[in-house]
Amino acid sequence: MQRALIILALGLTLGLPFYLRPPQVSAPRVAQTLVVITPHNEAIRAEYSRGFRDWYFARTGQHVAIDWRVIGGTTEITRFIESEYLASFQRYWTQQLGRPWSMTVQGAFANAAWQPIGPATATEALELSARRAFLESSVSCGIDVFFGGGPYDYIRQAAAGRLINSGVMQQHPEWFQDDVIPATFTGEPYGDPAGLWVGSVLSSYGMIYNRDAYARLGIAAEPRSWEDLQDPKLQGEVALCDPTKSSSIAKAFENIIQQQIQLRWAQLATDVSRNRASWESQAVAEGWVNGLRLVQRIGANARYFTDTSQKPPIDVIQGNSAVGLCIDFYGRGSYLATARRVNGAADRIGYFSPPDGTVLSPDPIAVLRGAPHFSVAQAFMEYALSMDGQKLWNFKVGVLGGPERYELRRLPIRRDFYRAEFATGRTDPSVNPYAATNPLIYHPAWTGGIVAEMAFVIRVMCQDTHLELVEAWREIIKAGLPPAALAVMSDLTSVSYAEMQGRIKQALSAKDKVEAVRLARELAGIFREQYLKAAALARATPR
Repeated sequence: MQRALIILALGLTLGLPFYLRPPQVSAPRVAQTLVVITPHNEAIRAEYSRGFRDWYFARTGQHVAIDWRVIGGTTEITRFIESEYLASFQRYWTQQLGRPWSMTVQGAFANAAWQPIGPATATEALELSARRAFLESSVSCGIDVFFGGGPYDYIRQAAAGRLINSGVMQQHPEWFQDDVIPATFTGEPYGDPAGLWVGSVLSSYGMIYNRDAYARLGIAAEPRSWEDLQDPKLQGEVALCDPTKSSSIAKAFENIIQQQIQLRWAQLATDVSRNRASWESQAVAEGWVNGLRLVQRIGANARYFTDTSQKPPIDVIQGNSAVGLCIDFYGRGSYLATARRVNGAADRIGYFSPPDGTVLSPDPIAVLRGAPHFSVAQAFMEYALSMDGQKLWNFKVGVLGGPERYELRRLPIRRDFYRAEFATGRTDPSVNPYAATNPLIYHPAWTGGIVAEMAFVIRVMCQDTHLELVEAWREIIKAGLPPAALAVMSDLTSVSYAEMQGRIKQALSAKDKVEAVRLARELAGIFREQYLKAAALARATPR
């Protein structure tokens, strides 16, 4: 009897929770899946998953789920996409077309220099034949949509033929007008003329800083220009990211250089005795050097160069660094939410984006060639550019049409979003990126073709030789900034604008990647020797 009671009690203990639990609602059966590769953070992914799911169901009566592929930053994403297309096209070329693979085919199929015009001929070059086969194929990397990053990467992917027209421009021509999504703004393209990609949200660049750290260092003024980051009091206090690993930080450095070119332009343009071509050429060459010198000094103040652009804002919030370079939404949005939870740190954190020192760059969206779920990808593009999708970027949590959980605090690309009727629902009602009075105007002809080379040089000049650079800068500051030592440290003859357009560009674009390694070793040796000499000169300076 006692044993039966024990068994009954045990059965009730185990079974009662299941009996009393509320009825379970089964998850809706997903009819469609969309595969999206992105550098966007978890908050953006969560809100766009929910927003697109609801929007798509309201229009089709079908449930959709997004399969997010998150492998790192934009640089890692583009490398992955390119390798997947290479493998996929090789299978297509050898198995479906039955043709032999070669390095000639590999080098030509995604090379924009080969442009098939008219019908194929019997004597068509192998390179042209490979390129034609790729552009006429539905070769796939297994992913539908590329969402987020910078225009530089999308322009490259479009030229290679890895992006296709989603049809959204033809579907909604009213969206692609100057009063909604302009073709260009501040010199930046906001979409591809052939509809291969289009911007969905805007980004600018600035400085996130810790007011307590500034007080500790005895710096009274908060940073208001890129030049403020070269302050000798900031030694070891600047948080930076490797520009070869982060396209957003590479863009920030490019903005710094573009601003210096424009400042030199303004100085030379006053000479009415010279024609524009002559002083523009001089402004670019000299402004380039001035910009790299400023980056060099900022790098000399760097605490580190990290692989991820998300680390500097966190370190600044925690007080481990005084200031960091970052994209605007890290300074304005997601990390300030974190700061509020760190003992009221939000009051100690500031962010400033120099209006004349940063362009408004679009974060694009595009459909990839051979998208396995093209119709859903097309719908996602439409949603992202519709007012429904745009509201997620800058509406408050809980406001009708806004996010449910995360305030993204980014700036939508649609100009009509900044109407007065939306002001009360916005997280940043006073910010209108299209209303800036003195924005930096981007000139792609100056630096747009050497962004990768610029990032490479900054890495070698500041990161690979960081110990020697920091030591030279420390000794120079101790000695009172002697001109002779500064001149040696800041000698950029080896990375002049002419060198960038010449041998540096050639080495980085060479088929043999060993050329880039050799050049990196050579340039690092030159800078290391300069920094050691500059430190010695500074120590020998009478004090």
